[in-house]
Amino acid sequence: MSDNPILWSPDATRREGSAMSRFMHERGFSDYESLHRWSIEEPTAFWEALIDFCGVDLSTPADAPLLHTERIMHSGWFAGSTINYARHLLRHSGSAPALIFVGEDGRREEMSFDELKGEVGRVAAGLRAASIGRGDRVGAILPNCPEAIVAMLATTAVGAIWSSCSPDFGSNGIVDRFGQIEPKALITVDGYLYGGKRIDCAETTAGVLERLPSVELSIVVPFLAGGNGDDWSSFGDPGAGLEFEEVPFDHPLYIMYSSGTTGVPKCIVHGHGGTLLKHLSEHVLHSDIRPGDRLFYFTTCGWMMWNWLASGLASGATLVLFDGSPFFDEGRGLWRMAEQEKVTVFGTSAKYLSALEKAGIRPADEFELGSVRTVLSTGSPLAPASFDFVYDAIGDDIQLSSIAGGTDILGCFMIGNPILPVRRGELQCAALGMAVDIYDDDGRSLIESQGELVCTRPFPSAPVGFWNDEGDERYRAAYFERFPGIWAHGDFVERRKTGGFVIHGRSDAVLNPGGVRIGTAEIYRQVEKLDEVIESIAIGQQWEDDVRVVLFVVLREGIALDEQLEAKIRSVIRSNTTPRHVPAKIVAVADIPRTKSGKIVEIAVRSVVHGEAVRNTEALANPEALAHFANLPALAET
Repeated sequence: MSDNPILWSPDATRREGSAMSRFMHERGFSDYESLHRWSIEEPTAFWEALIDFCGVDLSTPADAPLLHTERIMHSGWFAGSTINYARHLLRHSGSAPALIFVGEDGRREEMSFDELKGEVGRVAAGLRAASIGRGDRVGAILPNCPEAIVAMLATTAVGAIWSSCSPDFGSNGIVDRFGQIEPKALITVDGYLYGGKRIDCAETTAGVLERLPSVELSIVVPFLAGGNGDDWSSFGDPGAGLEFEEVPFDHPLYIMYSSGTTGVPKCIVHGHGGTLLKHLSEHVLHSDIRPGDRLFYFTTCGWMMWNWLASGLASGATLVLFDGSPFFDEGRGLWRMAEQEKVTVFGTSAKYLSALEKAGIRPADEFELGSVRTVLSTGSPLAPASFDFVYDAIGDDIQLSSIAGGTDILGCFMIGNPILPVRRGELQCAALGMAVDIYDDDGRSLIESQGELVCTRPFPSAPVGFWNDEGDERYRAAYFERFPGIWAHGDFVERRKTGGFVIHGRSDAVLNPGGVRIGTAEIYRQVEKLDEVIESIAIGQQWEDDVRVVLFVVLREGIALDEQLEAKIRSVIRSNTTPRHVPAKIVAVADIPRTKSGKIVEIAVRSVVHGEAVRNTEALANPEALAHFANLPALAET
């Protein structure tokens, strides 16, 4: 039996009714492979066709769709044109809900498209009155609430640049980011809820403001207090109409941040036009998001998926916002919300789906989830067993889209597709307009072999640049040093003959025992099959002039790591991979460190094991977990 059988295929009605199918047939193509080939061989024709299909209005026509076809950095997409991202997100009107907010405590708020426009107009007027406009930076420390969407759109409407962190970053983590961009305005919150706890933010805000002398305007959103009062509700002019500052296509829209686990976070600048086009291609075509859909993604304002979610307004979707712990109500709360709010596109992380399975929670057995058409997963590779879980425990007629890209491109390299089958363990396809390839160390293209994920041609959501990066030195070093002129993303990936992809981990975390490169995700996929193990992390330890594989496991309560369990772990890895994947050492730990967006950090663990300093622990959600890996006697033994 194939290890990647088809788990779902769209029926004829769903396939032919999709925007992807309509777009493909309008352009004269009969299959996705030929459509994708055209999108990368004729990039200007593809992106112009997308503009037409999605009704994007470039206020001033472009001098040329693409000035520099030979380079990815500063390639000059739609030079001479003007646009405003917020104008496109606010082009829908009416009393239908634009935003629905659901909190851990049962709090629910709803805002119509017309009400959203009114709120954005009010806040934008306040920003203009405070002399905040084109090119100024607005920093935000907010939960995933309606006020965050309003503030971002108002910032964008006046031509200022938006940058956000979630409140749990702490003052040092926030200053590490905002201190580099010197915001003129700061929008903060009085507190937030997480795991049933009310967390006050006054001390964090005071500490940040003390260290950001650039801030001239500070506004507080009364998230915990609720109702009126405080700075937010009285800010701006409630009677102000909507006005949009039309800016060049590449004008900075967002300043995003790298995870910062290996140093001070990089400040990645994304533009109005590139962000809008990339997200429309992923929402309308790849995710088949339609007007009236209810789009949910579990995220915080410190993760790029929040920005991705916000763009759903451009497609006429209702954004369903949630802030808090995904495991509130024992992990059932998000599915109760999906049932009650009739969510059609449900986005989450691979970690969350795996945790549900480990906890024995079967959402479809407890909730009516007939509205859910698509489940999206990102943040880390989705294990084949999690594909099985989704189709068994959530719904058998769901398009499960494991997607992968990054903050670097504010979108995806590999993504879902409503006209293609879903195969177990595979990302469905390369995204339209993305010239994705897999290279070996010598820059040769690979199929059915593991290698470096690269992109070989320009795409509009490439960063405008890095903030304060004179001569683009850091930008170039981040992506173009490995293969000159070619974007090297830092993922270790395999392309299948099916056209799908499998991610084997981060390139910088690849294990190298005996000179053979092994992706960590290959090991995790096997270990996650074991009921005794909640999660795991693997590193390469320098040992006797070589590298040996060390596997750390977090075990279920009451389970001990004895010789029998070690043998079982090694057996399942050896049987499904190769002898080189089998760990030389297996060590039980109480917790595994991860970033704020939930990604485990192999490099930080490897540094601790080797006695090296871990820089910028503020980037971690649980930095205290690093202590579990220091000075372990078991790793000093053969």
